[in-house]
Amino acid sequence: MKINQLYVVGSGAMGSGIAQTAITHGIEVMMNDISPELIEKGYFKIKQNLEKAVAKNRMTEDEMRDALGRLCITVELEDAKTADFVIEAATENRQIKLDIFKKLDEICKPEAILASNTSSIPITEIASVTNRPQQVVGTHFFNPVPSMKLLELIVGYVTSDQTFAIAEALGKTLDKVTIKSIDKGGFVVNRLVDPFINEAVFMLEEGVGTAEDIDNGCKFGLNHPMGPLALGDMIGWDVMLAVMEVLYAEYGDTKYRPAPLMRRMVRAGHLGMKTGKGVYDYTKK
Repeated sequence: MKINQLYVVGSGAMGSGIAQTAITHGIEVMMNDISPELIEKGYFKIKQNLEKAVAKNRMTEDEMRDALGRLCITVELEDAKTADFVIEAATENRQIKLDIFKKLDEICKPEAILASNTSSIPITEIASVTNRPQQVVGTHFFNPVPSMKLLELIVGYVTSDQTFAIAEALGKTLDKVTIKSIDKGGFVVNRLVDPFINEAVFMLEEGVGTAEDIDNGCKFGLNHPMGPLALGDMIGWDVMLAVMEVLYAEYGDTKYRPAPLMRRMVRAGHLGMKTGKGVYDYTKK
């Protein structure tokens, strides 16, 4: 199936990143959010990113205009009725995602594929609220989407081979490296990295090292591009906590128990870069 129109639900960091990547690879995109303010903010972010790319000679003015010409914005979920492929990139909240997929199943044409950018919520559960579970797949992009090469594709219990093949072809069109994961909690990447970040928070709380010591240990001892605590700040501690809770519930293993300090940061609204404070203080920079 040729994807002529991609519909993206959500215009935050992930949704706008997915939309930006698609329009710069020749795909027509309709990006949705729940309010004019949010969708306009998402559109402006894409435009700003493309202007920076022009300033750095990574694309021409004409290429930027062509890309933006392939992007439409809407606050109406019903506009997904013409889409060939829908990617949901809403907040990592189980009920919100299930409600969106119930609505999309009613709105979208029968042959449309429904995908979720979820980083932890089971694709099989998401698919179960639709009448097309074989056409539901996980498309887990990584932040920032335009520069991160990986696209993790998750197959639910009844996701068809054809659906996976179409999602994989989309990934190749977007110039991503794709990997396949079955639908188990955390999939491949988050099952590896989120407990790693969680352990760093435990270490910080126990006073094993300062935040800088822990992050520098990983950067210069393990050759990681950034430390786990800085990475948690970038991901958002609300997202991190949600993923760890899913892993804990899914496996029932105490090694996935969220660090108490993480819970306290979330309760305090110290979610990381997006709020200005997390493990590090970004208001002073």
